[in-house]
Amino acid sequence: MIAKITNTVWKCLVSCVICTAIPACTDKLDEVPDNRTEIDSPDKVKKLLTSAYPVSTPAVICELSGDNYVDDNVVVPATHNDAYDKFHEEAYKWVDINNYSINSDDTPYQVWEAYYGGISVCNHAIAAMDEMSRDPSKDPELSHSWGEAHILRAYLHFILVNVFAEAYKDETTSREDRGIPYVTEPETVVRVDYSTSEYLHSVAETYDLIEKDILEGINLIDDSKYSVSAYHFNRNAANAFAARFYLFKRDYQKCLQYANDALGGTPMSMLRKWSAINQNTMDSRLNDYNDETAPCNFLIQSTYSLQDRMLSACRYATNNGTTFKQDGVTWTVPSTLGIVMSGGGPNWSGYLPCYDGNLFIWGGQEYGVWLFRVYEYFEYTDKIAGIGYVHMLYQPLTAEETLLCRAEAKLYLGDQAGAIQDLGFWTASHMVTNPLTLADITRKYNRSTRNNIYVSALHPKEMGFEKVLEGDDLAVLDCILHFRRIERLYEGDRWYDIKRYGITVYHFYRGPQEDNIHIDSLTWNDTRRVLQLPNNVIEAGYPANRTTGSGAMGGGGYVSATPANEILPFSNYTK
Repeated sequence: MIAKITNTVWKCLVSCVICTAIPACTDKLDEVPDNRTEIDSPDKVKKLLTSAYPVSTPAVICELSGDNYVDDNVVVPATHNDAYDKFHEEAYKWVDINNYSINSDDTPYQVWEAYYGGISVCNHAIAAMDEMSRDPSKDPELSHSWGEAHILRAYLHFILVNVFAEAYKDETTSREDRGIPYVTEPETVVRVDYSTSEYLHSVAETYDLIEKDILEGINLIDDSKYSVSAYHFNRNAANAFAARFYLFKRDYQKCLQYANDALGGTPMSMLRKWSAINQNTMDSRLNDYNDETAPCNFLIQSTYSLQDRMLSACRYATNNGTTFKQDGVTWTVPSTLGIVMSGGGPNWSGYLPCYDGNLFIWGGQEYGVWLFRVYEYFEYTDKIAGIGYVHMLYQPLTAEETLLCRAEAKLYLGDQAGAIQDLGFWTASHMVTNPLTLADITRKYNRSTRNNIYVSALHPKEMGFEKVLEGDDLAVLDCILHFRRIERLYEGDRWYDIKRYGITVYHFYRGPQEDNIHIDSLTWNDTRRVLQLPNNVIEAGYPANRTTGSGAMGGGGYVSATPANEILPFSNYTK
């Protein structure tokens, strides 16, 4: 139901009791009608905000929608695997995700509920602070929580709009694209109509409201108020989020400003120390990677996610590619394993050095390769019965990702040398010993090289970019996007780059009971780039979102077994 967008907050506060009507003549009118906690102190506000951080992530559906995972049934023809969950197959096919249950992890339903639930908590915290103080932003006991609530509310809406709406294009076009409900008030009625103009914002309006919340809160964050700052929007996390927001909005000067604030004067000191990761056990690796005191981990998110189980001995993975013939046409499926792990970079060959000893296969190569960091934590509720909850830790905001945001901003501001310097910091932090040069970059990301799997077909002009890069600058951009693809693997962020640059994606898939391979493409103006809203939201009256906006193609059909209108660099079509 639409009302569930924000009313889940009460689950996060305390459990409520059902109250019967009380005659007006009794003294019960002087009592609180239920056992709901009153948020009436700064300490209660701080505790309340800890429940606003969602335990769900769009990482799985974004990765399946993008170009990091291949279908093992295609690249290893002997396999006939089922998807771990039916909705995984739907996400990979870019069709509406209908098969999920309330208790399923990683689904659009869970993301929508969890993120709007967090927004609701923020709204209740803000409302409570408004009642406690005439100006909470200047109240020494409340100002920090005021800042955290606004930054977190902005971030949650930012993720939702980038998943369930078109990418930001430009001020004009994005005012035609439908955004998401931007909710800033606690619910006070049983059912709220979020399809009204008060909530039915465009993408541009959604971005305006996100920016307003960022600016309201970012200078109020006080890290000393947190016991473990990495699990909250600390100063570095807030600045990193602002840098990403302004990168997506293409305000490169502000992106640079906030990225500099997050990274400080010595960026290398902020980046992950891969050489210090203890490889004795999987647990030791995870503990070092997810160390809340590591300066690179700006924000850590604990989730209920089954991505590890999806990747282990199931159907979708980072794996080798293949070439196959169908209906007289030869198709090349690129090796995602080569792109993100084993295929080298501009100044290294083979596997990225920091991956040495940190990559694993499950059962055999037919199931692909995965990095240890997606290994799960298991919380037992009954050790004897062997049951409990699966947890995965994600890093939505890191020093490495912020560094790459800064490199992209520098490039668009005309500082190519500064962008390459930041890319060199990234390779050095990943244990690459060779320096990075422009010559290395132009050689690796040469678009005239046939079937170069390290570059993607971009459509910046169609996506509203005022500045379209060419020549050496385009090669540097390709390098940035490649490094972001490697760095943000498993986090789902590649999907956002696909959307904002209009990158063409091909999916090849074969069902466990099928012989023929299906071939589908997602072009820059395909409305399937917008993830369809959960069924319950549409059924409650909120309009479906895939049929709106500036995307024109609509999509939904297979590509015929003939050369497509646009040939990707990795596609080799021969009769």
